[in-house]
Amino acid sequence: MMSLVYGMSRWAEHKSAWLLLFLSSLALEIAALYFQYGLGLEPCIMCIYQRTAMYGIVFSSLLVLIFNNGITRMIGFAGWAVSAGWGWMIAREHVEILNASNPFFASCEIIPNFPSFMPLHEWLPAVFAAKGDCTEDSWQFLDMGMAEWMIIIFGIYFVLFLFAFGSRLLDKKLF
Repeated sequence: MMSLVYGMSRWAEHKSAWLLLFLSSLALEIAALYFQYGLGLEPCIMCIYQRTAMYGIVFSSLLVLIFNNGITRMIGFAGWAVSAGWGWMIAREHVEILNASNPFFASCEIIPNFPSFMPLHEWLPAVFAAKGDCTEDSWQFLDMGMAEWMIIIFGIYFVLFLFAFGSRLLDKKLF
């Protein structure tokens, strides 16, 4: 068990671990853009917030790939944890909207509520503009919609964070 903890702890220092995190989260972002532009599925505000959370994982891992040191790994771990946790909560809220007993009252905002200093929907509307309806759930895979899959995906990212960060704690080598 300790050799697994030690190995996982050491792997977090290598770029290959962060490259895997970067590539997997970037692939999901590319898939989201394919769903939007290739399949014509317009993202709703909840989808945009989930997309933003996934970009948090992309950029957290990219930071460590470019500058691999203790400080950037600390920031990378923090960004990974916050983004995966926030994305999971948004995906859960999206599923609650989809499963509301009265869809008339289950709606969401139309314009993203980004900070005024970072209006992503204005800077990059092709990626961050919300044109879809939160109650539309036409895409299904294995009897689950996209929001349900995002709960699983963000959950996996968070569990992987806990495992990677926990192994660093057990190895007493935080960053």
